[in-house]
Amino acid sequence: MTLLDRAAADTASAAIVRTLYPLVSAEATAEAAASVTGAAIEPADLEQAVWLRLMERLARGGPPVDAARWVRNAVRAEARRARRTTRHERPYRDETSADPAGCPERIAVGADERRALRAAVDRLPGRCAPLLSAMLAPGDPTYREIAGKLGMSQGSLGPIRSRCLGCLRRMLAAEVVAPELRGKER
Repeated sequence: MTLLDRAAADTASAAIVRTLYPLVSAEATAEAAASVTGAAIEPADLEQAVWLRLMERLARGGPPVDAARWVRNAVRAEARRARRTTRHERPYRDETSADPAGCPERIAVGADERRALRAAVDRLPGRCAPLLSAMLAPGDPTYREIAGKLGMSQGSLGPIRSRCLGCLRRMLAAEVVAPELRGKER
């Protein structure tokens, strides 16, 4: 196919699309509104699928003889396909976001981790233990409340907290057992 032939084919395709656009849009809107069987179909999705089918048809063998009938049949076929797909799809259930109240293992592990964290915070030196304990309080106190409780200035809480968290991080890293080597050792 020469460049001139391709340009002529593209011009013809553009004319077909311009001509059929109102019909495809109206049919897709009507079919989407008619499908109230629980499978919500968006008119724009139907239109896009029909345009794809039309482009495939034009690439294979030219425009349909009865364009209006072809559009109606294509819209209905795509709507059936969308309903069938929706009917057979199952929602993904993420097991990691399940309610921890129903899983005793997660509750036990979470409680164990909280106990280990509290024990590590209690072993921190100086002002770190009371500061981080206050920040871990269940009531989620504000900086102003923590500063008032500890008798510190509110502006110094951030830098002290940062130093305390660094100290806690180093302490916990020293307690964690290094993983064993896997595979071949050299």
